[in-house]
Amino acid sequence: MPAPRENDPVETGEPADGIPGSLTLTSTRGRVTLAAVTLGSGIAILDGSIVNVALKVIGSDLGASMAQLQWVVNGYLLALASLVLVGGALGDRWGRKRVYLVGVAWFLLGSLACALAQTAGQLVAMRFVQGVGAALLTPGAMAIIQSSFRPEDRGRAIGTWAGLSGIAAAAGPFVGGWILDHTTWRWLFAINVPLCLLVLGLAVGAVPESRSPRAGRFDLAGAVLAVTGLGALTWALTDATTGGPVVVAGGAGGLAALVAFVLVEHRRRDPLLPLGLFRSRVFSAANAMTLLVYGALGVVFLVLVLQLQVSAGWSALAAGLTSLPLTVALMVLSPWAGDLATRTGPRLPMTVGPLVCAAGLLLLLGVGAGTRWYAVLPGLVVFALGMALLVSPLTTAVLAAAPDESAGVASGVNNAVARAGSLLAVAALPAVAGLSGDAYLDPEAMTQGYRVSILACAVLMAAGGITSWLGLGRRR
Repeated sequence: MPAPRENDPVETGEPADGIPGSLTLTSTRGRVTLAAVTLGSGIAILDGSIVNVALKVIGSDLGASMAQLQWVVNGYLLALASLVLVGGALGDRWGRKRVYLVGVAWFLLGSLACALAQTAGQLVAMRFVQGVGAALLTPGAMAIIQSSFRPEDRGRAIGTWAGLSGIAAAAGPFVGGWILDHTTWRWLFAINVPLCLLVLGLAVGAVPESRSPRAGRFDLAGAVLAVTGLGALTWALTDATTGGPVVVAGGAGGLAALVAFVLVEHRRRDPLLPLGLFRSRVFSAANAMTLLVYGALGVVFLVLVLQLQVSAGWSALAAGLTSLPLTVALMVLSPWAGDLATRTGPRLPMTVGPLVCAAGLLLLLGVGAGTRWYAVLPGLVVFALGMALLVSPLTTAVLAAAPDESAGVASGVNNAVARAGSLLAVAALPAVAGLSGDAYLDPEAMTQGYRVSILACAVLMAAGGITSWLGLGRRR
């Protein structure tokens, strides 16, 4: 038998120089790489939900209105939703590891600025800056997994990433509640500084570099239209209750910019959003389901923690503990759900999961004055089981429907759709439900708005399940 050459893969599973897709989950470098990208993207996802439990405290401390509190959430989501495609495209062109590291460093600085904000306006602005960092690092995490690990290890790696990312999103209110009970809301952001330093330390030495051989020119026009369209539409939805020609014009301008974005992307040789990906029925259906489900998810954890604090009189920590069933379910069941999707195809778990979530939300409709934990727990458990059933199969289905060289873009598209769903739902539903100005501080108004919002979220979840059933087909 000939001796192995210098660049051949070795039994430990360490990657050979210049050979993509050679990492294994059993190698030290493989485990450190997965830890670095999972922790980094987990921090970014956590910050999408961690402030929800602190909105009442932030509002009182900074004298913020309901619209300003919506922008504390939406400023971050707007940057993430509108620029995550830019992050994926930059990674494919200039190096996924390089852009990922820049994103983590940017996120660190944005988090520090949020912690030091002195007014509601400053906090909203710095949340947008923080979201830019998240947009750079989030798509890179999945693209690094897809390009670095052996094909036979990717499914398990993706399942681990998806499960832990779901845990990060679900754990936000719990972590936020614990921090608020022991210190100030500013530590919700300051805690990211040492975590980001840890990610940088892990990633610099372990994560392999990769690029897409098909990466073309950067689509500046597409990026500008995406930011403009989503920003104007979000502002119009947030201020919809005030009415007036300016709000209407803003909404119309936002829609026009998004239509122009689609037309520009259709004609460009190197588009920010390759519309050809949507020729795949699975890719299109999975992203349509993502829009509906993550729109509902963003609103649920916004209004639930406010309702428990304002109307039921719970502490911030107690309200944050409502995310614990979802955290546990995603941790325990995500690998099993990924295996189920591998055996049966994504249609079954991605149909049943949202329907189970809708049933759980209906059980939470009665939350109000005097509600105890045992009245909230059944709905939370049912909702958690539904989310655990759909999260991992959704991620696997999206990436399996796209070619490997488009992994960064495909991940970016799905992340953009998820954040855009949350962004638009958080902007629109509270206003439709009557939660404007400082109405969130009135228990009676908060209860009425909460119930309208939860019912609307149940409808969105059910629509997501129906979309999966009709769109995914029976093929594996």
